Amino acid sequence: MWHDYNFIVIFLIIFIAFLIINGSSTSWTSITNILLHSSILGTIALGMGLVILTGDFDLSVGSSFVFVGGLTIIVYNKVGSIIVALLFAILLGAICGLINGILVGKFKMPSFIVTLATMLILRSLSQYMMNEMGETRYRVDASLGSYKTLFMFGNGNVCTIPNLAIVFLLLAAALIYMTTSTKFGKNIYALGSNEKAAQLAGVGVVSTRIAMFVMCGALVGVAAFLKIAKDTSFDPATSGQSFELYAISAVVIGGLSLSGGKGKMAGIIFGTMAFTLIDKIITALGMNALLNDSVKGIILLIAVGIQMVRKRSK
Repeated sequence: MWHDYNFIVIFLIIFIAFLIINGSSTSWTSITNILLHSSILGTIALGMGLVILTGDFDLSVGSSFVFVGGLTIIVYNKVGSIIVALLFAILLGAICGLINGILVGKFKMPSFIVTLATMLILRSLSQYMMNEMGETRYRVDASLGSYKTLFMFGNGNVCTIPNLAIVFLLLAAALIYMTTSTKFGKNIYALGSNEKAAQLAGVGVVSTRIAMFVMCGALVGVAAFLKIAKDTSFDPATSGQSFELYAISAVVIGGLSLSGGKGKMAGIIFGTMAFTLIDKIITALGMNALLNDSVKGIILLIAVGIQMVRKRSK
């Protein structure tokens, strides 16, 4: 039980530490607030988790996030349709993932190198397009008729639960079902555990690997749309900065093995919330913001260390 569900214990420890340091008490509002602030990164972490289950990485998710978000705002400002903007974001994100997937799955290029390259390309393109437009941020046109609906969706709630948190939890539930109760989900774990054995067992290794990158890209597209709905703008220089590392950290804290084939998608929910709480703890302690990533790096090392101890104990 400890090996399979230690992500819940880790989250509870961090949550209790937050309550003690912040001088607050447990409440439904505090839980929903954590979910709200975890939803965008959590959606990206779900995609990262799928890729990591196959034994790969996607370092381009942060740059893809801002690239997709910027172009989606441009499209939305042109057509004024929320549905078109959402579908465009998902499609463009999936295309970015498809490019990564083909290079990694079909051409056998290392995922680390491929996604590092696309990370640099997409961030650079985002900043170049913004510079050509003579602006400093991608901004939603507030004069559009559907602007109020978009903003209300991004900042509203249903029965006290934020809309963004509901989307995140529904996506997580769908992926939990896929990975635990479908043949395709079992193929993902088989590929991550032993690629050669999976191939001999009839698993479509190339198609499965490509599919994971495509799904990761599509989820980045969803996250970009949620960011637009919540903040109505994107900064190509800072939006999504280090999200690839934060997503990996959330996945690792959630108990998924970086070597692939092990862990539960449900852990990503708790891993992301734990990572969000770390941010809040740093703020509550009044630490210099410049030390933020240093603390997160230490937390990531501890999480990986726990994985190593677990592996050796087994």
